[in-house]
Amino acid sequence: MKGAKSKAETAKKAESKLSVKSKGTDKASKKPVKKGKAGKDPNKPKRPPSAFFVFMAEFREQFKEKNPHNKSVAAVGKAAGDKWKSMSEADKAPYVAKATKKKTEYNKTIAAYNKKQSEGPNDAGEEEEEEEESDKSKSEEEEDDE
Repeated sequence: MKGAKSKAETAKKAESKLSVKSKGTDKASKKPVKKGKAGKDPNKPKRPPSAFFVFMAEFREQFKEKNPHNKSVAAVGKAAGDKWKSMSEADKAPYVAKATKKKTEYNKTIAAYNKKQSEGPNDAGEEEEEEEESDKSKSEEEEDDE
């Protein structure tokens, strides 16, 4: 039988494939481990909405009154986008003014937040030290009390 492979030949090929795979895993293990994202601070102020989003908030209410049966978010967004594009600069002016007002308020609050954060690490460090003093688990502490 021509072209037939012996068991020894197929075993050698299988071993060579396995050895190639193991080489690939060695390279992957040498890569530096990525650290996860730092958690978001829940106390950080939210960014202010743009003029379009100020318009969207008002438009959503009007759209719901006219179309109470419509549950599609995409339809509301598309209608709002079309209306926003068709509006003149004069029509957009009140929304732009509200957005700039919210942005100035945000800048004040974020400045206060950043100032508090720069002063804050000293307080957080003290709390960590108190937690580190007690290395025993709660169950070990209960055993000591008895």
